[in-house]
Amino acid sequence: MDCFKEDVVVRRNNLLGNVLYVMCWVCIVLFGLYGLMMIQLLLFEFSVGSLIIALLNIALAVGLFLTKDRLKIEYEYAFTNGSLDFAMVMRGAKRKELGSMNVANVSACGHVAHDSFRRFMAMKDVQRRNWFLNRDGNLFYFYYVKENKKHMIVIEPSEEMVEMIRRYVPAGVYQG
Repeated sequence: MDCFKEDVVVRRNNLLGNVLYVMCWVCIVLFGLYGLMMIQLLLFEFSVGSLIIALLNIALAVGLFLTKDRLKIEYEYAFTNGSLDFAMVMRGAKRKELGSMNVANVSACGHVAHDSFRRFMAMKDVQRRNWFLNRDGNLFYFYYVKENKKHMIVIEPSEEMVEMIRRYVPAGVYQG
């Protein structure tokens, strides 16, 4: 029988994110309209300053448009028979695969509140990936070494997923 669990993590208090998303759209429209208006004025009287201002406003509008989806992020964790897959979903439409790992290959794992987490974070040259949204959530870490590089992943799984993970990690790896 397969052991499968999928968790979707959303930001619990997303008022600031929603306000920033609306403000981002307002700025996109305002910068875009002002940039187009400056280009229209350039047709009547050309000046380098006006050209720079127009291009800057249009660049800001395009940059905000390309990054606005990062304000509405969800993380997905899928656990299947010892394999854990990570994905980031932006605005419920764009999905980006972050990676996959076999939990049997980790050197240590456990809750972030445990002392072992601070010990691993104090090590030099640890590449840390934070794939969680709520700092006060049930944060869980994985520490592993791959190609002589130390890595740590911090996620926000449910307690049910944590129990499934504990069944698949080798003895002594779970730090509590």
